[in-house]
Amino acid sequence: MSAGGPDASASVPQIQLIPASAEGALDAAEEAVDLLLDSGRAPGEVLVITTGDPHPWATHELSFGEASYWAQHEAGDDVFYADAAALNRAGSRPVVVVALNGGSEDTAVSALPTALTRASTLLIVCGDPQRINAMLGAGV
Repeated sequence: MSAGGPDASASVPQIQLIPASAEGALDAAEEAVDLLLDSGRAPGEVLVITTGDPHPWATHELSFGEASYWAQHEAGDDVFYADAAALNRAGSRPVVVVALNGGSEDTAVSALPTALTRASTLLIVCGDPQRINAMLGAGV
């Protein structure tokens, strides 16, 4: 069976863009997570990726060590926050929220296509819409 078979398009998640500045992207991602949880999404279904500074939760949890941090990801009980650099280690979740909150252009450009493969239902990207469209067009 080829990778481009008839089922390939069925697994492409919906993409939602939320316009935000780099400074406001993390707040926009937080609001998106709150709305997802309020609408009935289970916390364990959501993965949040940051391209710039890590989310405060990730910074706090990493202070207890990598093993403890990734064990929470494996448990899948709660929203998990990861840096784009760790995206290859993160598993798939139904919803992935990406906050384009700074970082290098290379990090952002590589994070979006990878995030798209991690999201089974919905990919939400918070950042500059023109930049996002350019990256998604180039990376997908």
